[in-house]
Amino acid sequence: MKKVLVLIAVLLTAAGLLFADGHGFFGTPEGDWKLMGSRLYQQDDGAGRAKAWMMIPQSGPMIYEFTMRYEGGGEDGHGGAGIHILADSKTNGKSWGFGDSWLLWINYDVDPANPDTIRGLSAEAYRSTSNKKMEMVASVSLNPYAGLFLENITADIPVKLTFYPNRGRLVIADPRGETAGWFVDLPGAAGSTGSYVAVRTNGCEVSFTSPDVSL
Repeated sequence: MKKVLVLIAVLLTAAGLLFADGHGFFGTPEGDWKLMGSRLYQQDDGAGRAKAWMMIPQSGPMIYEFTMRYEGGGEDGHGGAGIHILADSKTNGKSWGFGDSWLLWINYDVDPANPDTIRGLSAEAYRSTSNKKMEMVASVSLNPYAGLFLENITADIPVKLTFYPNRGRLVIADPRGETAGWFVDLPGAAGSTGSYVAVRTNGCEVSFTSPDVSL
């Protein structure tokens, strides 16, 4: 049976206890993370590697479902946000990667320094093998959707990712509900399990929430 992971909004009615007893959401030293109501906000648009993580056992087919909203900071032509899944460990300090995990990422960069990065709007997948090492394994241009994205820049975008460990395949649902969505086969991900999930931002302010609380 597929397990539904509800990110960030775990036991929001007892949000204060998440910090008091050492369980639930944790933020790294980079970024300005705040849990307000039913949303988790990253409010430092200068933070390049801001991550907030939760301990969630992951094995077998998994569904990751949450929402994401741009809050500002991309006026300089650069910003990104995404989620690490299937992480074997976490980091309390500043880091480029996030243990052994996979990062699914939306990136906007009008003048990328990395020649492998698509100019403009793109979707990327990264393989993190440690807190210090992470490499891009897939990249797709989203520039044909840039106009639609800008028209809905303040919208709360639903994200639904389904991971099938038998093939190492990740299925991304179409947030518009107009198509069956897309998939990417993550090289070497077959049979992967994990203990942590982290949301992440780069150079912009983003908030996250979950529409359903059903673990």
